[in-house]
Amino acid sequence: MPATATIQAQTFRLRTQLLQKGRTHDILAATKGLHVVIKCYATGGENEFHTHTREDHTFVVLQGQARFHQPDGEPQVLGKHDGILMPAGAYYKFESCGREPLVMLRVGASSGGSNEDRMDQEGIPIPPMSAANKHEDPVGIPGKFFE
Repeated sequence: MPATATIQAQTFRLRTQLLQKGRTHDILAATKGLHVVIKCYATGGENEFHTHTREDHTFVVLQGQARFHQPDGEPQVLGKHDGILMPAGAYYKFESCGREPLVMLRVGASSGGSNEDRMDQEGIPIPPMSAANKHEDPVGIPGKFFE
């Protein structure tokens, strides 16, 4: 019987530096088809409509408030412990709308692909850390963390 590699579990902690400017996207754990990410937004958000063509994903608000938009629906404001599920192919955008930095847990299950599968409404790739997605580099609040 051939030897097989042992598959190991991954542990992670829900901790991120709070921001006075910009946003972060820190991968906490990942497999080939699943990503667990903690995100922090000082202001703004993911400000252009986009879809992930091969990934179902969910956001859970850990701190602050997020306003999610879909092209044909009313905006939805989510607060602490609220979540939203985005099926592959659903278009959305969101922004921080609370008085404190927005911290969210993002879990995505992919059927393959990469950031090239993140498309705008014209079917053009829109990388998450791009000017087209209104990215701002993060500036942390010294000594302040979500944990």
